[in-house]
Amino acid sequence: MTTVHDTQDAAVASDPFALDLDAEVARITTMLRDYLGRSRRKGATVALSGGIDSSVVAALCVEALGAKRVFGLHMPERDSSEDTLGFSTMVSDSLGIDSAVEDITPILQAAGCYERRDEAIRMVCPDYGPDHLSKIVLPSVVDSESLRLYSVVVQAPDGTTTRHRLTTESYLGIVAATNFKQRTRRMMEYYHADRLNYVVTGTPNRLEYDQGFFVKLGDGAADVKPIAHLYKTQVYALAEHLGVPEAIRTRPSTTDTYSLPQSQEEFYFSLPWNLMDVCLHGKNNGTPIEQVAAAVGLTTAQVERVWGDIDQKRTTTAYLHLPPQLVEPVQEIG
Repeated sequence: MTTVHDTQDAAVASDPFALDLDAEVARITTMLRDYLGRSRRKGATVALSGGIDSSVVAALCVEALGAKRVFGLHMPERDSSEDTLGFSTMVSDSLGIDSAVEDITPILQAAGCYERRDEAIRMVCPDYGPDHLSKIVLPSVVDSESLRLYSVVVQAPDGTTTRHRLTTESYLGIVAATNFKQRTRRMMEYYHADRLNYVVTGTPNRLEYDQGFFVKLGDGAADVKPIAHLYKTQVYALAEHLGVPEAIRTRPSTTDTYSLPQSQEEFYFSLPWNLMDVCLHGKNNGTPIEQVAAAVGLTTAQVERVWGDIDQKRTTTAYLHLPPQLVEPVQEIG
């Protein structure tokens, strides 16, 4: 007689991303409750972006702690998509959690975020002004073996779009300025966490965590990271299992950082997230490259380039995972 567990075991064997969803929810919620007990905190805050990852983390926190002990934060700024607040509010409303809107634009203006970014863009596009829109992009790793260099895409007020290769100085200046956004959001979240005696949750999935797709002491700062071990494919499966609204589950992934619409793929990753998941999983588990190539519809040479890009990102972003360096351990502090 075939049991439910037999069916689940067969699914896991045929699908590397398959999960026993009930067991996974139980494992994560147990971790969350245990951490709150050890940290003597009463609940959890979640920065709600309207994306799949923060929505799943919020739902998991509600499963673990109850809606009354979860607090959501909506933190738009002037470059945010017009529909971001609507999506993030949909999540807090569907979960029945208390939340607050903190428009971080005034803080970013006071820190010179937008002005510093615009100055860096003008290094390669002298006519760039406050009435222009922009985003930075990378060429695809699968299309060429050439060195991948960032460019800035600029849209003038008349709708004309131009593309400009970034120098190292201009690229670093743009990134340093836009990192104010993630760090300001985390500062605001820790304010509310301290006010409520709550923990701060991080929302990176495994692909983002592995590849350093976060800002140190920005969205990379958190007390708990409940889904950092899960591939994004698995996060989507959990989202459906937990009842995350379909509009969130079908929303395209976006950075929501620059004034022009920007996908995570064109900003950072080599491929769409579903294909990157397969490439990363294959690399992590020693899957023959021919099998990976067939699964994602690429040549083996292209998959080799993707794997090389994974290695390069692990190397260049390794410092993001490092704790502060001490001269010697302070043994009295565990």
